[in-house]
Parts: sequence; structure tokens; C-alpha cells
Amino acid sequence: MKLSDYVIDFISRQGVRHIFEMTGEAIAHLIDSTIDAREVDTVSMHHEQAAAFAAEGYSRINGKLGVAMAASGPGALNLLTGIGSCYFDSVPCLFITGQVNTYEFRFDRPVRQIGFQETDVVSIVKPITKYAKLVIDEKKIRYELEKAVFIAQNGRPGPVLLDLPMNVQRAQIEPDELESFFGSEEHRQYNNEAGAAGIPELEKVLDLLSQAKRPLILAGGGVRAGNAAAELQELAERSSIPVVSSLLGLDALPTSHPLSIGLIGTYGNRYSNLAVANCDLLLVLGSRLDTRQTGTQPATFARGARKIHVDIDFTELNAKVRADVAIHADVKRFLKELNKRLPKAPKNKYAAWKRTIEDYMLRYPSGVKPTKRGSIDPNLFVQLLSAYCEENDLIVLDVGQHQMWASQSFQLKRGQRLLNAGGMGAMGFAVPAGIGAAICRPGDRVVVIAGDGGFQVNIQELQTIVQNQLPLKIFVMNNHHLGMVRQFQDMHMDGRHQSTVEGYGCPDLVKVSKAYDIPAKRIMRYEEAQYVISEALETRGPFLVEINLETETEVHPRLAVNRPIEDMYPFLERSELKSMMRIKPLPESQ
Repeated sequence: MKLSDYVIDFISRQGVRHIFEMTGEAIAHLIDSTIDAREVDTVSMHHEQAAAFAAEGYSRINGKLGVAMAASGPGALNLLTGIGSCYFDSVPCLFITGQVNTYEFRFDRPVRQIGFQETDVVSIVKPITKYAKLVIDEKKIRYELEKAVFIAQNGRPGPVLLDLPMNVQRAQIEPDELESFFGSEEHRQYNNEAGAAGIPELEKVLDLLSQAKRPLILAGGGVRAGNAAAELQELAERSSIPVVSSLLGLDALPTSHPLSIGLIGTYGNRYSNLAVANCDLLLVLGSRLDTRQTGTQPATFARGARKIHVDIDFTELNAKVRADVAIHADVKRFLKELNKRLPKAPKNKYAAWKRTIEDYMLRYPSGVKPTKRGSIDPNLFVQLLSAYCEENDLIVLDVGQHQMWASQSFQLKRGQRLLNAGGMGAMGFAVPAGIGAAICRPGDRVVVIAGDGGFQVNIQELQTIVQNQLPLKIFVMNNHHLGMVRQFQDMHMDGRHQSTVEGYGCPDLVKVSKAYDIPAKRIMRYEEAQYVISEALETRGPFLVEINLETETEVHPRLAVNRPIEDMYPFLERSELKSMMRIKPLPESQ
């Protein structure tokens, strides 16, 4: 059997039906092997970065694995941003790169390059992968494929990469004679490290929960990465405890659920941050508690609360915020064990605490009403868009101001997914990730929300949408500059707007979209929004909507440097903030 045929057959046996790629000579054998493969199709993208993002979107929706391929040299290096995105956001993906023939590879020779487009991609990607290997022995292909996928999916998920020289790809192998990773000494070591020990801290957790009067659950990205959304909902309903979310945990519990409170952190909802600040117990599930969640003074984060932190990655425990109980465990297994032991609470339990949170939500909705008549408030627009979306729609956000407006205000319904780019935070994520999501769930509607800046980064993938007739509904919130960085410049650079306003440009996106034969419309006034949204969502196939925003539109509220999580800009009057606190406020000097 030709080795490249074996690789494609192996991928199909993982339940993966699509491989995202941009072709090149160095992967020509692998691409050719997909032609006769009944179970696997290739999706030809127009940039390798987009292929990586598409594989990430595919993996996030199927919950198992995404696969992307690229040629050697520039092709492999163009994957890097997408690989990093999977690494930081714990998404299992297999990346396969082509490489020059082994007799053209420099190995330890003190030269820069021997083969054309030869690049030591394995050394480059090791810091942002769980495993990376140059496969030079064709007899090791089964072992390396099985090992790579096992590592990608087990423990804290993440990306892996195999680099396959061209002469290895075209080698003839005997599949039945290939060594397996499973059952090997290395496999046994991985299993021993993972273990199946109990959770000795469970009694302490139950004790703390029984004592709490103002408890709160923080759902992090680990809830989705660990496929534990159902267990989270069971815990919330069993305990009657409200749930706040990190950026990557937003769709773990739909907004429509009565116990769902919203986004916390630097650009979180003010009411969610107030809830965290005033809780007396915080159960953190699969979140690394970075400064975008805690603020720049992590010691002030939930300072009145006992903290229970559950994470599969031991290095994240007590790394930034000290926990009273730190539990190194898989979130799904922890929740299953806790739900077995936790008595069902009456719905009116914590009634006073819930009334406090409801008061926060009524007083402090996100966004600032526009000052000009007919102007579009982005938070209100996002709320309107979410009202027209249906259960099971897939929502994909790019990176920038629009991401925060949508994360604050999109009202998620049952069955909807919200894909956010977190740790890497790469502009250009949404369109290709939306392509991956759409191909994973054919027939389901995908709603992409992007900004004018991020949309242009991978604008070429409009052709991929047309080529595959994907039902992506793209909403571009256009404030005609790079708004998130401009806000930063306003705060720290006296309003000098180099490369965000000055030097930045954007074409007529409606004309661009129509050049790709994608129907498009522009919304200039809020009064037009409902009609255009309705048309876009009901039109068969893809559709692009450009939403015209005022240039000065900003994200509010936001957390300034050296402020505790409850003290967001625009600042509340000190007396008002004090009246909202159930714990002692910090002095201004702190």
C-alpha cells in the first residue's frame, strides 16, 4: 500500500470526513490519495492560515478532531497562527505538512537549506504543539499517527503536527506489519500519568457549597474542551447556582437559561463582574484565570470568596489566583462525581442572591446609546440579530470590537454554538472557522460576525464559500478603522491614530461581495436592520451584510488597568458603586 493512501485511510477512521488544505508539490501524493478515498473529501482553501482556522472550526463543532495539510516551507509556516490558536484554546487538530525528500534535508549539516522550500517546521512549531515529529521511517507511520491523535485528544486537548518527506509519502508499506502505538510502553506511560484516581477533594467541595450564601460558577473553555456542557447544566440546575462565563465558556450554558449570567472580565458585562466581585464562593471550571478575566490585580479578583479551581492542566492551578481548593482533574469527570453526590436544591435557594444579580442586570445593560439620531448601537444590533437567529445556528466571531459587542450581547438559544478566538486572538479567524463549522454540520446555518479589519485578513475565502455553496451569513460591523487598537491609542497615546485610522483603508465590501457572486446589502440606520437581517438569514446560500457604524463607536463597559473587576469604565459614582457591593469596597488608593 502506498503510504499516503494509508495516511488518508487512517484519517477517515478517526471519523474525520474533510481535510482542509492548500496544495503544493510537497503534499501532492497526499492530495492525490484523497481522490479515491470514499470517506474523505478535501476542502481547498486559498491560504494555509485559513485552512488551519477551518480545521479548528471543524474540530470545535465535531468535538473530536480537525485536520489540515500544507506543503513545505511557506505553506507549513503559514499554518503557524492557526496552530497557535488551537494550542492556546485547547482544540485537538492534526496538522500534516509535506517536506522535501530525506536526501535533500539538511538534518545536522551546518547549512541553511539544501532542498527547495526545505524548512525545519518541527523545530519551529514545538512550542505551540503538544507533539511534533519529522517521520523519516515509513515503517513508523502507524505508530506516529496513532500517537499524535492520542496526544491531541487526551489530557488538555491541543494540536499535533507530523512532517512527512515526499519520499516517505510515496513509499510502499505493508499495513499489517506496522507497529502500533497502542499497547506500547510509551502508551502505558501516558495512561499511568493520566490515571483514574478519585477526587479526594470532593468532600471539601460539598462542604463549601453547603456553607455558601452567594455562590457562583465560572464556566471556562475547559467545559467545552472537555465535552462537559451537559454536566455543567445539570450542576447548575441541581444546585440552583448562577453561572458566569469566560470568553471561551460562553456557549457552555445558553443565555436563555435562567441561571446564565454572562461574560466576565476586561470587556465583560458590568453585572457579571459585579456578581463575581460580590460572591462568597466561586467554583472555577476549566479556566486559566488570565488577566483578561481577573483584571491586572488578580489578588482583588473575587476577593470575598472561597475559590475552588478545577483544571486538567496542573500548571494552571494556583498560577495566577490562589485557590482554597485546587483540583487537578478532568472537568467532565469532576462534574459527574459532584452531581452524583450533590443533593438537589430547591429553585428558590439563594433567592436573595439571585435578586441582587437581577438588579445588577437591570441597572447596567452593556453598551452606550448612540448620540446621533439613526445611529446604530452595536450592542442593540447584536441583540436584534440574535433574536432572528434560531436554535442550533452556529455563531462565529472574529477578533476586535465586534467580538466584545457580540460576546456581551448575543442572546444564545438552546443548541447554538458560539466560536470565539481566545488566547491567540487572531484577526481573520471567523470566515475560515465558519467554513469549517459549516462543512462539519452541513445544512445548518452559520452566522459570522466580523469587523472590517479582521474580515479583510482572509477575505479571499469568500471564493471557498462560493465554491462549496456554504450557507454562511456574514455580518461585517464596519466602523472604518481598527477600533480596538484605536481605543487603546485614545487611552495611552493621546489619541494619535497611526495605522488604525491614519493609513488604514477598507474597500466597498458590498461591491467586493458581489464580485464573488455573494448577495450583499448595507445597513446605514438602525431602522433598516430588522428587514435586512431577515432577508439575509432567509436567503438560500451565502449572504453578506455590512453594518455602517460611527467611527468613534467604542466597547463599553471595559476594565481599566489597576482597577478591580467591579470598577469598570465608564466609572460609576463612588457612592453608587459602594451601594452595589456586598463586600467591603477597596479604597481608591488600592
